Amino acid sequence: MFATTFTEFSVLLGISAVAGLIALQLRQPLIVAFIAVGIIVGPSVTGLLISTEQMELLAHLGISILLFVVGLKLDPHVIRTLGPVSLFTGLGQVIFTSIIGFVIGLGLGLSPVGALYVAVALTFSSTIIIVKLLSDKRELDALHGRIAIGFLIVQDIVVVLAMIGLTAFGQASESGNLTWEALLVLVKGGLMLVVVALLMRYVIPRLLQRLAYSPELLVLFAIAWAVLGASAGEWLGFSQEVGAFLAGISLASSHYRELIGARLVSLRDFLLLFFFINLGAGLDLSTLGSQIGAAVVLSVFVLIGNPLIVMIIMGYMGYRKRTGFLAGLTVAQISEFSLILAALGYTLGHIDQVTVGLVTLVGLITISASTYMILYSQKLYEWLAPFLGVFERQNPFRETEFDQETTEAKTDVIVFGLGRFGLQIAQGFQAKGLHVLGVDFNPELLQKSALHGVPTRYGDAEDPEFLLSLPLKDTQWIVSSLQDAKVNLGLLKCLKTEGVDAQVALTSHYASDSEVLRQAGADLLLIPYQDAATEAVERVLNFKRDN
Repeated sequence: MFATTFTEFSVLLGISAVAGLIALQLRQPLIVAFIAVGIIVGPSVTGLLISTEQMELLAHLGISILLFVVGLKLDPHVIRTLGPVSLFTGLGQVIFTSIIGFVIGLGLGLSPVGALYVAVALTFSSTIIIVKLLSDKRELDALHGRIAIGFLIVQDIVVVLAMIGLTAFGQASESGNLTWEALLVLVKGGLMLVVVALLMRYVIPRLLQRLAYSPELLVLFAIAWAVLGASAGEWLGFSQEVGAFLAGISLASSHYRELIGARLVSLRDFLLLFFFINLGAGLDLSTLGSQIGAAVVLSVFVLIGNPLIVMIIMGYMGYRKRTGFLAGLTVAQISEFSLILAALGYTLGHIDQVTVGLVTLVGLITISASTYMILYSQKLYEWLAPFLGVFERQNPFRETEFDQETTEAKTDVIVFGLGRFGLQIAQGFQAKGLHVLGVDFNPELLQKSALHGVPTRYGDAEDPEFLLSLPLKDTQWIVSSLQDAKVNLGLLKCLKTEGVDAQVALTSHYASDSEVLRQAGADLLLIPYQDAATEAVERVLNFKRDN
């Protein structure tokens, strides 16, 4: 249809850019758009995609870079210090989802192997999507954000182990000797880990130190190392994904992993475009129609069942219902790893294209729906809060342990947000002899503020129930150093609704936000850069040199 492969790919990139723009306007992850592009250009619709071999090559490169970057972020020192909540929540969610998903799969008429693949695929959530959404909402440092990232890391480790096991199972099925193949996999895996450990200890640090003089060469080496690792994994009988993952881990303890990871993110996202297009192009729309009912059932389980499992585990471990709810929403979708796992199963001959299509359809539904669930998590929580008390212990001790309150009879000022600006404000009030209470949802900032002598409470300015638990009756001023105008508006609305008499000072970084906050009833607006500039001008003009 096209004169050259170059022309074909240029058209694909143009279509992908347009689809990505539409997804952005709909506030959807690009994964959804790219799979849709694959369906459109595939044989089921337009048949524009002809160069399938080139597409598959770029897709494999994208998967290798993805697993390499995941391994790169798994510093062994960090893995050893994973919190109990991340470990138990991650493993608990994987186990319960797998068991229940397997039963649902059998009930839908899938074969035992197909039901197993579908069940395992349902357990994994997208680290890329969740990190992006939490970052946009400035919730990565919140307690629920930290816990979510922790159990997503656990999931990433589990998915690699699952790929190793499935590959070994596939080889055993071909040879007919499961015991021998299992032993062989253990031996080869052990040798591979030993080689990686030796390289990490004696070779890689010195090599990276030499390469670091040229950042471009360092990144080129990282890409070559990822692809070589993927090839080694395939040669040893594992899979390309496992080899690339171990290649990433081999560099995870180096001082240059942040630089390498930052440089590879854009390349990873670009190459993954071809994986998702290739996945969409391989779907047969004629078979997808018969899978819609099963996909809806499985999607409802992922969208509702996965968050419930996380909330039950976190509630039992002593976290508040709101923390469990917000963390639970992050597992209300399947991930790109689920799609990779399904593709691996198809390659090994364990499942057919229909099962791959079912997993992909569940991915499209859950990723699209969960994105809106996370973006509007606060409104969802407000609607559902009256029914969530069953997921919270009478004493949520995991969160109350962050509180460092004093026994003062009253609180004159409550400061929300204990970053550099907020902590300085709190200490300034204390210097004037006022009793201050600082509030934040970042455990590290709470500990730092407590060390500076500021009494603290763990909580979120967006949580109405938490706000009502604060000593608001005798408070003179409520000060928010938070930058998010939406959060400040919510805080102001709650205070007005409850008839709190304290004066309210809110922080704003933009003139448009300042006007909105002023009209909503803020008594005073703090504009850090403008206030600092005004103070600087006054100090300069009033400065007199000592003679």
